[in-house]
Amino acid sequence: MVYAVVASTFFVGFGGGVVFPILPNLGEVLGISAFMVGVILSANRWTRLVANGPAGALVDRIGTRKPFVAGLAIEGAATAGYVVAITSSVPEFWFVLARVCWGVGSALVFATAYTITADVSDAGSRGESMGIVRAGITFGFPAGMVLGGIVSEVYSNATAFVLAACFAGLASIIAYFIVPETHVDSPDTSIKPWDLETTLPALTVGLVNFGLYFAYFGVLFSTLVLYLDAESTVLTLEFAGVGLEYGEQGTSGLLMAVSALSGALFTILGGKISDTVGARVPVLLVFLVTSCLGFAVLTLAPSLSIVVGACALIGAGQGGVGGPLTALLADLTPEDRMGRAMGTNNVFGDVGGAVGPLLSLPFAEAIGFDVLYALSATIPLLAGATLVVGIYTYTGSLSPTVEESIV
Repeated sequence: MVYAVVASTFFVGFGGGVVFPILPNLGEVLGISAFMVGVILSANRWTRLVANGPAGALVDRIGTRKPFVAGLAIEGAATAGYVVAITSSVPEFWFVLARVCWGVGSALVFATAYTITADVSDAGSRGESMGIVRAGITFGFPAGMVLGGIVSEVYSNATAFVLAACFAGLASIIAYFIVPETHVDSPDTSIKPWDLETTLPALTVGLVNFGLYFAYFGVLFSTLVLYLDAESTVLTLEFAGVGLEYGEQGTSGLLMAVSALSGALFTILGGKISDTVGARVPVLLVFLVTSCLGFAVLTLAPSLSIVVGACALIGAGQGGVGGPLTALLADLTPEDRMGRAMGTNNVFGDVGGAVGPLLSLPFAEAIGFDVLYALSATIPLLAGATLVVGIYTYTGSLSPTVEESIV
């Protein structure tokens, strides 16, 4: 059942990855202001900020299957909206509308995917299972980013958007025929859309998620294409004596893919390690420090090899946290409130992802990328401190075992 979810999220992640190397460069392509580009990039996360809570409550109320399939279908339709936007005389409107629709769809997908995984796993396998599902999303993402960067460079941005829409549509078809119901037997009308999980574990894990999304999606992914352009750092390959130079979009797509692929690999590894060790917190702290080191490396001399290494480290840190962090939340949450807990966690992550582009793009233009990335290196450390304080306050232990954490 976990792999059925992975199959669906992989293809919708692939569709999402195709468009990401293009969106940050809309200012140059379409003459859109840096602030408006930030609005477009963050519109889906601001939408999810409103939609995540009701999505989690809906999961606890009616189950996982219908919201999962519907969310994937909405994401496919939203991706098709990019094609309309790129050819429109008012692209800002259509891009924002498409990103808003994507936000609604992804709120449903994320709340259901992790709830399904929590439903069908136990304490001894939950970290690995959460890691596999998270990796399913992020494995599709880097593949899509590579293809999106290359297709947009070789053909056109519109062609890349059409490709993304096709893969997102395929995801909903797979889910419709494969993914079963796992969560409820009959609807519970007592659960209201505004019912969020506000326990200390949910708030603690949510704040850590906020910091990760702010630094990773809000800063790194939103500014990388502009950083490469500013530093004139692009990828050149030689084949049969002919040199092929990628532009900043193609190069950023490849670098984002390196980061996301590293994240996907370490997502599974981090979850598996936390199951084997029998404790989530030590594993989480190691990978938070790894993310910090990645941003620190990014402030060094801007050679391509250093940027590649930094992106790989940041991805490993982000990914390594993903599986154990979601598993820790599931360990500390009653099963009948799992959807709401996942929805609350997603709210925090999307606040970070939405605020990040709005602040990082203008900040980078005004102050510079080195200062921005140096400040970003402190965010994982603050997240680690928040994690330790919150878990100790709730459990009375700095590193509770998985058995001690089970509610």
